[in-house]
Amino acid sequence: MTSTLLPAFAKGFALSAGLIVAIGAQNMFVLRQGLKREHVWPVVLFCAAADAALIIAGVSGLGGMLALVPGLSLLLGLGGAAFLSWYGALALRRAANPSALILDHQASMTLGAALAGTAAFTFLNPHVYIDTVMLMGAVGASLPPVERPLFMAGAASASFAWFASLGFGARFLAPIFTRPVAWRILDLGIGLMMLALAVSLLHGALID
Repeated sequence: MTSTLLPAFAKGFALSAGLIVAIGAQNMFVLRQGLKREHVWPVVLFCAAADAALIIAGVSGLGGMLALVPGLSLLLGLGGAAFLSWYGALALRRAANPSALILDHQASMTLGAALAGTAAFTFLNPHVYIDTVMLMGAVGASLPPVERPLFMAGAASASFAWFASLGFGARFLAPIFTRPVAWRILDLGIGLMMLALAVSLLHGALID
């Protein structure tokens, strides 16, 4: 049983990691807090918990719809594969034209202000709903019910691992990611991972 469920955990982990590892407002905010060493744990936990809640909502909601609407699994699989292909191509495009990460030095903020900023960067970004509720939900809901908890656990684990690494490893990562070549390598890996997942999702949708 464990050997059959592990791929679901790995798929959730890989997909989540590929979607959240990118230059964005939320990641830059977490990185800044890590560099300043201010409220790092609350910020990291908030981001990870928000992702987990959205992923669970997406998988659970779409899972119910799949049972009621015949053929929806195929449509979701095709749509997910198309989106992953687009996202992978976008990452490869970024790899071809990388940019350095520039950090500014801001004044200290209270815990409330830090969490408010984290919430804004998280929930006011429309892409977070596409990535977690729609895309992650579509992929997770297309799996057999017994595999979905492992998929969600893998996705949530990747989210926590990334935000924790970003927040607590910021002091070590900052000198590296001021170089465009570092983002080029990162985006290249993301692009190839997304394209591989797109092929896997398309294959599974057509076979089913």
